[in-house]
Amino acid sequence: MAWPMQIQKTMETQNYRSWENRRDSQHRDINIGIFEIDRKKIADGLSIVLADSYLLYLKTQNFHWNVTDPLFSSLHQLFDSQYHELAEAVDVIAESIRSLGFAAPATVQDFVKRSSIKESIGVPIAQDMVKQLIEGHETVINSARDVFVHAERAKDIGTSDLIAQRIRHHEKAAWMLRSILE
Repeated sequence: MAWPMQIQKTMETQNYRSWENRRDSQHRDINIGIFEIDRKKIADGLSIVLADSYLLYLKTQNFHWNVTDPLFSSLHQLFDSQYHELAEAVDVIAESIRSLGFAAPATVQDFVKRSSIKESIGVPIAQDMVKQLIEGHETVINSARDVFVHAERAKDIGTSDLIAQRIRHHEKAAWMLRSILE
């Protein structure tokens, strides 16, 4: 690979390993007080939470665009706030996986393979949209609880804190959605 001259000189003067070696050895060089096997288990769990969160984000955005109902304005605004929050969350979750030394899944195929959240067929009525979003939030909560157990065992305080925040958010979002159906 040919690098621009300035970058190439910098790499040579600072004795950088080749990019290929850096990529291959990346997770071996991490010393954050968590064994690699535990970091891998946590990263795998976070990958499921990421997949669930991303597919829930897409579903929520879909429903935001396509909702019709006498409560249109309220639902449209609620779905808007929820999908924007999910968009920020997936970035934080992916960065957490990277901080543990592993690649974050980043394709729809990766997400579909890892998640149990299914696509909505067609455009459901508003009440079914709300039910599907409740189920999606509950799915993320359950995935997150599994990761929390592994993070706590490994004394991964950062991941435990992130997951606790995500659980709180999804519990509140599910409660708000359930309130619509009462």
